[in-house]
Amino acid sequence: MKNALGNIMQQAQKMQEDIKKAQEELASMQVMGEAGGGLVTILMTGKREARKVTIDDSLLGEDKDMLEDMVAAAINDAVNKVAKMKQEKMAELTSGIPLPPGFQMPF
Repeated sequence: MKNALGNIMQQAQKMQEDIKKAQEELASMQVMGEAGGGLVTILMTGKREARKVTIDDSLLGEDKDMLEDMVAAAINDAVNKVAKMKQEKMAELTSGIPLPPGFQMPF
């Protein structure tokens, strides 16, 4: 019984280390969100920090409201890609571990 508890503690510690490593990897990753067929792009880190916004010159003389909508859409696209990337990484880490439905890991 004592040995089983020790094994569980070792597994928990390893999982904690794996999660920390995954958080560091995800933070350094970058995704590109886009809108308007690539006319507006947002480079975003895994921490959801925007690093670069690119707007095609052809949009600069266009309707301001449309341009604002396209920037918002590109940001949302990047945020959704980061969320998907994190979800996939967590699925790798927790495969084979029975977690309750809806359980969220700390990232």
